[in-house]
Amino acid sequence: MHVPDGFINAPVSAAAGVVAAGAVAVGLRGARRELDERTAPLAGLVAAFIFAVQMLNFPVAAGTSGHLLGGALAAILVGPYTGVLCISVVLLMQGILFADGGLTALGVNVLDMGITTTVVAYALFRGLVGVLPRTRRSMTVASFVAALVSVPAAAVVFTLIYWIGGTTDIAIGKVFTAMVGVHVLIGIGEALITALTVGAVIAVRPDLVHGARGLTAPLKLRVGGELVDAPARETAPVAGRSTRKVWATGLVTALVLAGFVSFYASASPDGLEKVAADQGIDERTEPHASEDSPLADYGVRDVSDARISGGLAGVIGVGATVVVGSGVFWAVRRRRTPDARDARTEETV
Repeated sequence: MHVPDGFINAPVSAAAGVVAAGAVAVGLRGARRELDERTAPLAGLVAAFIFAVQMLNFPVAAGTSGHLLGGALAAILVGPYTGVLCISVVLLMQGILFADGGLTALGVNVLDMGITTTVVAYALFRGLVGVLPRTRRSMTVASFVAALVSVPAAAVVFTLIYWIGGTTDIAIGKVFTAMVGVHVLIGIGEALITALTVGAVIAVRPDLVHGARGLTAPLKLRVGGELVDAPARETAPVAGRSTRKVWATGLVTALVLAGFVSFYASASPDGLEKVAADQGIDERTEPHASEDSPLADYGVRDVSDARISGGLAGVIGVGATVVVGSGVFWAVRRRRTPDARDARTEETV
């Protein structure tokens, strides 16, 4: 759903840019409450993972494909404020390096793919886990539903933006029907990817899932044939466990997805591209400012083998995203005081 330059007129694009910039500023402040020295690098990894999975277009209908938007996944794993920043970093890397998503439309894309999906998904996720039993299964189900709804919600927001500032005279009812219809199908794929990823992380390290904090049932111990809650000190060491293995595993997974699996992704146009072509929205599409980038269209210039070219571009993209994302999140993280670090060290010895 990357909106290119020319779909939305300059005034509305500028207004969306202002809104997006304000949301990113709020995200930078809010991320300080969500991130610390342990979780900041993981947030960079989440951004890189989303970049990689977005390269894996999957078929949803005849001649149409979809890909992960990632707002729900980012919000649940690292928090809503950090989630907005994750998607913003991904969109920035895609626009500058790969000519994917217009640069003048960057604000529109952040507002649509970043803010809308993150806010809708996290609000719905929190509402569901508040009424469902506090189990790993219920959180996975809540992740599925939240991700499913977030995608057509983004399609609705795009339709509203196009209604206000679209550059072609197209009946908005047709745009709405086409956008929501195809993105409901894409939402199913988004929901499956999000639920599987969240469920996998919760299964091995629930302490690293922002949406699971304070929601999982206490650890049970069997004493005298009866199950009782474990003392708080028994679960405290989990927070002190190293995240290096999780980070390394996630990075390798992202590199494999972007560098190898992406070659087998669907070549069909995604939902927005298909609707734009069918409805005539793309009549005034403008050339991308980064169309001469050596990585434009997710290939490395002068590398003739398509498999190698795409794989190298994916690996470079993952590397650039994890470096930029980790740098941003490390800079805005919450610093622990020496006393807090000492207390944590004593607690985990």
